Amino acid sequence: MSVLSPVAKKRSDYRAPDFLIDHVDMAFHLDVTQTRVISTSRFTRNGQHQSPLVLDGENLQLISVTINGEPVTDYHQSDEHLTLNINQNDFELCIETRINPQENKTLEGLYFSGGAYCTQCEAEGFRKITYFLDRPDVLAKYDVTIFADKTRYPHMLSNGNQIDKGELDDGRHWVKWQDPFKKPSYLFALVAGNFDLLTDRFVTQSGRSVALELYVDKGALDKGHHALASLKKAMAWDEQVFGLEYDLDIYMIVAVDFFNMGAMENKGLNVFNSKFVLADAESATDDDFFNIEAVIGHEYFHNWTGNRVTCRDWFQLSLKEGLTVFRDQQFSADMSSPVFNRIKNVQIIREHQFAEDASAMAHPIRPEEVIEMNNFYTVTVYDKGAEVIRMMHTLLGAAGFRQGMDLYFSRFDGQAVTCDDFVQAMQDATQVDLSQFRRWYSQSGTPKVKVTDSFDAKTGVYHIDFTQNTPPTADQKVKQNLHIPFKFELLDEKGNSISDDSVPELSAKMIELTSRVHRITVTGLQAKPTPSLLHDFSAPIKVDYAYSHQQLSNIILYSGDDFARWDASQRLYSRCIHNLAISPDTPDDELLDSMLQAVQGIFDIADVNPALAGAMLSLPSFETLSQQVDEIQVEALYHAQRSVRNLIATTLSDQWSTLYHKQAVVPYRYVADDVDSRRLRNLSLSYLVQAGAPQSSDILLAQFAQADNMTDCLGVLKAAQFGELKQFDQLMEQFETRWRHDPLVLDKWFALHANMERSDILVRLPLLLSHDKFSLDNPNRVRSVLGSFAFYNVLGFHAVDGSGYKFLADYILKLNSVNPQVAARIITPLTQWQKFDEKRRELMRYQLARIADCQDLSKDLIEKVSKSLNYTSH
Repeated sequence: MSVLSPVAKKRSDYRAPDFLIDHVDMAFHLDVTQTRVISTSRFTRNGQHQSPLVLDGENLQLISVTINGEPVTDYHQSDEHLTLNINQNDFELCIETRINPQENKTLEGLYFSGGAYCTQCEAEGFRKITYFLDRPDVLAKYDVTIFADKTRYPHMLSNGNQIDKGELDDGRHWVKWQDPFKKPSYLFALVAGNFDLLTDRFVTQSGRSVALELYVDKGALDKGHHALASLKKAMAWDEQVFGLEYDLDIYMIVAVDFFNMGAMENKGLNVFNSKFVLADAESATDDDFFNIEAVIGHEYFHNWTGNRVTCRDWFQLSLKEGLTVFRDQQFSADMSSPVFNRIKNVQIIREHQFAEDASAMAHPIRPEEVIEMNNFYTVTVYDKGAEVIRMMHTLLGAAGFRQGMDLYFSRFDGQAVTCDDFVQAMQDATQVDLSQFRRWYSQSGTPKVKVTDSFDAKTGVYHIDFTQNTPPTADQKVKQNLHIPFKFELLDEKGNSISDDSVPELSAKMIELTSRVHRITVTGLQAKPTPSLLHDFSAPIKVDYAYSHQQLSNIILYSGDDFARWDASQRLYSRCIHNLAISPDTPDDELLDSMLQAVQGIFDIADVNPALAGAMLSLPSFETLSQQVDEIQVEALYHAQRSVRNLIATTLSDQWSTLYHKQAVVPYRYVADDVDSRRLRNLSLSYLVQAGAPQSSDILLAQFAQADNMTDCLGVLKAAQFGELKQFDQLMEQFETRWRHDPLVLDKWFALHANMERSDILVRLPLLLSHDKFSLDNPNRVRSVLGSFAFYNVLGFHAVDGSGYKFLADYILKLNSVNPQVAARIITPLTQWQKFDEKRRELMRYQLARIADCQDLSKDLIEKVSKSLNYTSH
């Protein structure tokens, strides 16, 4: 079947706006079903032309239009635009619209949920509030006045600084906000509700005092302290590392339960999904604390990389998102374990971004075309985009990168610019030629670097060749050579790093791979060295080198780069798993013994580097393993992974028991040493339970009963998934009873059930969806059940009869009319059918075709479904 896509928007078609807006004055008369919005804007014709004014608008009831105070009736209104023929070059346009926030289930524009009004305008949500030039290159200053019932909505917030307020005789009150900085409409924000308020202050490096305000649901105030502390850390870090100071008198964060994204960086008024704000020891895990700090930092860092300098158009999204993800990664590395943080970054790339590159949805970090802007928010744009920024940081050095950032801000502050503008600033500041490097922005796909070497024992000459190649992708057949910073070292037979002043790449421990093949020759060696490759994951690429088992063990023990040591452990595990998947009846005992010896050596690392040991003792995920094969044999790969894990669990049961009991149990603190210890303790527990070790059941129950924190409590539940089903169900019942009234914790309960490996999972999932705490209107709840099942329940989702695919497709069709943005995100596993066996490919394509046949399919889904169905292998 072939599906025709709607007409795509292309980056090459960009043209400057016909009109500009200098100032916007907005009045909101809030009502749950009939909110009145009066928007008065000062327009200027941009250049010499007679084009009409075409405004964007969706789902709006137009009440009136006036120009310079005179009523206008000569306009054309369509489903998506309002067109006016205007002769003046400068004029004031006033538009009154009426909207229904309560019925806005898409959670874009202005919506009412959980007793509060909230907005989400990125990417194109502002057009659901009023008719406007809803594009990022139209920047204006905003004055916003909000009117609402004082009792029900005592807090009424918008961007900037509050400049006036008052009360009305009818029980309403009003507040006026003024944002002194020009911004695009996607950064507009409004929130009105009855919240608890947590306050603090931050004194900037120049001595200014900034008021910090955190708004949370009633009763949740004690869970906001970590978020507020994280904000202060981020503000101080940005001053110290990049010299960037906050620019308003107040910084506000509002936590809401119903939100499509993680958070939104609206100028001065960040709106957050409550899961990235609320935390205490009892209800939040170490990962939750980490993610809150990271996301708080990310949205704050946008104040400069996204707000003060913004995108010219949405094809430049990585300009702000890739750069800001890199900045939040650097921040998180400084706040916690650098190696564990880096490993988390790389796992996202290998599990999700490489999969996107291998699918019909492949695109560069700066895409060339799109149908629905919300589909731009991908791991390629965000996370690969961050890796591209990281490569620039590597090539320029920390000092050079800072010079480039300084020039970027001084050159473009207050403007909407492009990715090319950013790279040019980096090049101009450092005089480093980045012309070839720019291809990373326009070329999709995962580059592969094949490394081959040879050693002549008689002459002591060693050659090592690095050959780059980027396979064709769905969107591009022809690829060019890239500029790849490739960090590495050579280890001698004793594990020492080899240096040779005559070989500059060895001194720098990096090559800049620009041609197809790069050769290094080293002389005077006594034995063939071991290459330790791609240190710190210096480029988002795949590396192919025929390591021996012993070479991998040497890297694990001796490499000077912690990431390389972890990566070698993952390569060794992967080799064992793939070997078993291919030959389950004739395992390679030598390979398995080598792996077990390496694991035994990793236990010794735990005392000196627990963060690294915790990562090295964890096996690669099914998603990572899937990207290492040309065709995914689901059952074979899954059971091989479980078999290797079971071998490690049973063979080393005593070591796991020792490691478990060595971890001190202390009152909960979110500090790095304690986090590392809890990670090792819970990892050990899961291995003990899988091995069926003596007293493992007693240990499990004791930890569950004694846990003073969610990390250890959830650690028990995850470990119990490897044990008896009856015990798991009993523990989950206790957990639900304890936490059923806490939405964020109950999301964890839903996700655990959806991930559970059990033969009756497709019977149990409908029971979860009929739970009185489940709602399709709640994106977090949808992601916890449908998302968890589709992305992580390998055997359930990929059931050989296609029932898992049908189940997901059924609910995507339901979500299409409720929240198409969420539907388009959880459809991703179906669109990645290309690497599965023939039967599964056809079953997945059949469900995509079912979705494609739906009447009134959203643009969000049309784009993904049509691209996927029209995909042909390359």
